Order: sequence, then structure tokens, then C-alpha cells
Amino acid sequence: MNSVTRRYDEYIRFPLSTIAQRASEFLRHMQTRRTVRQFSSEPIDTEIIDDCLRTALLAPNGANRQPWTFVVVENPEVRKQIREAAETEEREFYSNRAPDEWLNALAPLGTDASKPFLETAPVLICIFAEAWKQLDDGTQQKNYYVSESVGIASGFLIAALHHAGLATLTHTPSPMKFLNNILNRPKNERAYLILVAGFPESDYEVPVITKRPFDEVVIRI
Repeated sequence: MNSVTRRYDEYIRFPLSTIAQRASEFLRHMQTRRTVRQFSSEPIDTEIIDDCLRTALLAPNGANRQPWTFVVVENPEVRKQIREAAETEEREFYSNRAPDEWLNALAPLGTDASKPFLETAPVLICIFAEAWKQLDDGTQQKNYYVSESVGIASGFLIAALHHAGLATLTHTPSPMKFLNNILNRPKNERAYLILVAGFPESDYEVPVITKRPFDEVVIRI
């Protein structure tokens, strides 16, 4: 053991039968996760969101630079601004930017330029990827594997929110530079994802989808 490592004493080795049971139970729980587009305005306790964010911050990342910022937006006026700006980009996307092939792929999901969930859901978590960090001496410190690191952290967060009993929606209007302006984020941060969180409406609906077969996407050698 060298000066920058220590013995890891927190790992728990379960019996194999317990490992199998835990894996199966987690699978069954995650199979109930669906993206929701119809949210209730019912508020969520701040500590619940914070605990889920603490889980996200445990994600592995390049060189332990932790190249992310999570902006939790609960203010209704700010959520309204985000919706208006996002819908401006979405209208341009659906009318001019998106090729027919992309629009045809989206058609079964029933999506369009209207994004009311950005305003009705009680919480938006705007996730930013940090390309570099400004150090106290004025120099810039490069971050590594930024997109991969932020993507893993986002996955941790989605799983944590689902485990807590909340519904989520990933929203990525393009471009998202408006988020830097609305949320006053610095130029070294790039808007990565808007994660909508809350309770679904009582009569919410989800599109009928299928997942690719396990044997088609998992190869064992």
C-alpha cells in the first residue's frame, strides 16, 4: 500500500445465493422504470432529491476530477423560462433541423415541440459537464473522459430516483446553451442533460415499446 491508497474495508462479500437474489430483485425493480412525460405538480422533499444526488456523486469518473455540476431548479419562474427556451429550440428542431428519418423514429413515442413537463414537474435537475476547471492560481486544469463520467453519474441518479419511488424524464433539446444563460453557468460548463423528476399524473400514459433481445446485445466469449 502506497501513500495514495488505503485498504478498502467497506466491501461486503455476500453469500452467492444472496448475490443472486439481490441481482434478481434489482432487475425486477428496474424493469418497472419507464420514462414519464405527464407529471404532477406535487412537491418533493428536498432531502430526497439531495440523497439521490449524493448517490450520483459516487459515480466513477476520469482521474477523479468529478467533472459535473447539478443545478436543482425548483423555482416555478425559472422552470417556466427553461420551458419557453427549450420549446423555442424544439420547434426549430421539429420544423427545420431534424431529418425525416429522425422524425420517423420519434413518431411512435408521440413527442413534439410542446414540453409542459418542464414547467409542471416540481424539480428539474440540469446537469452540466465541466471540460476544465479554473484553479486558484488562474491556470486551467483539464478534465478527462468528461462525457463518459457525466453519463455514468446521470445513470446513477436516474436509478437512485427510481429506487426512491420517483418518475423521471431525460430531456436534451439541442442546442442547450440557453441553460448556461438562464442558470448563470460559466463557459467551461456545457449543458449535458435536463432530468425531470417528480410524481406521475394519476392518468399518465407511456408508449408501447420493446427492448432488444438479451442474446442480441449481450455476447459472451
